[in-house]
Amino acid sequence: MAERVEGFNFEQRHGKERVRVARVWKTKEGKHYVVEWRVGISLLSDCVNSYLRDDNSDIVATDTMKNTVYAKAKECSEILSVENFAIELAKHFISFYRQVTTAIVNIVEKPWERIIADGQPHMHGFKLGSERHTVEAIVKKSGALQLTSGVEGLSVLKTTKLNCYIQSLIFVLTLVWICCEQSGFEGFIRDKYTALPETRERMLATEVTGLWRYSYESLSSVPQKPLYFVERYDDVKRVLLETFFGPPNVGVYSPSVQNTLYQMARATLNRFPDIDSVQLKMPNIHFLPVNISNTGGQIVKFNDDVYLPTDEPHGSIQATLSRFWSKM
Repeated sequence: MAERVEGFNFEQRHGKERVRVARVWKTKEGKHYVVEWRVGISLLSDCVNSYLRDDNSDIVATDTMKNTVYAKAKECSEILSVENFAIELAKHFISFYRQVTTAIVNIVEKPWERIIADGQPHMHGFKLGSERHTVEAIVKKSGALQLTSGVEGLSVLKTTKLNCYIQSLIFVLTLVWICCEQSGFEGFIRDKYTALPETRERMLATEVTGLWRYSYESLSSVPQKPLYFVERYDDVKRVLLETFFGPPNVGVYSPSVQNTLYQMARATLNRFPDIDSVQLKMPNIHFLPVNISNTGGQIVKFNDDVYLPTDEPHGSIQATLSRFWSKM
């Protein structure tokens, strides 16, 4: 909120960015669990005097914020979700410092995944995955909470025609093979600058960035079940992927990235009542058909098989879907 200072509206905050911390937990059985987080902290506080005059008495030093991340990670004796760590960190700042009115904690979790060796989960071996788990927790001194989780770098792709079958029960049970298109784009506006041909068969590739805001509005309303948000993160990802790809044997047709995005967001809201809104960003990453000819004839003839992958330029599609009562 802006303050009135010397005839001006003045807003300020300060914090610490890109604090990297890793935490390992070890069970009595010798099994290890590891997380790696990149933490950002932003504090809204009553420290206007530090801007107007040489008075730093109300400032929480950003170096102190960094050290607090490590201290709080040490205090977490039990495995916890990145959401719960963000909330605990924000709670510390609004309760420990009278000057702080709101704490905003952003965390990106690096995807270390347990490896499988000889068909068994390794006790202390991990490999780096791809997509990253993100969290933003905003906690006010009143105890009000705004919690948003997300995923970034979720790269997905589905190819064009798929040979599949349907069962026919006309007189006798038979298997009928059909050719199922998986993605297309047609019926769009055409003008003198339009060169893109219409198609019902194309590669569909994107890198999903998703955010979903939970309905919990106070610290007291947060679920107490251990690792609740870890399970919810995995469940939301599963719904997003299942909706994007469709059933494993036949898939699902995508008439546009826009339509697929909407179906993914709607499926998430329908499945999880404690999520109020979903925001998805899905750039359309192109795979261009390769046809190569020279004066001697055609060298490569495209037959739904050879493509040129490109990521620049790419289409930019994003949207937010929320329940009527959502504040997002």
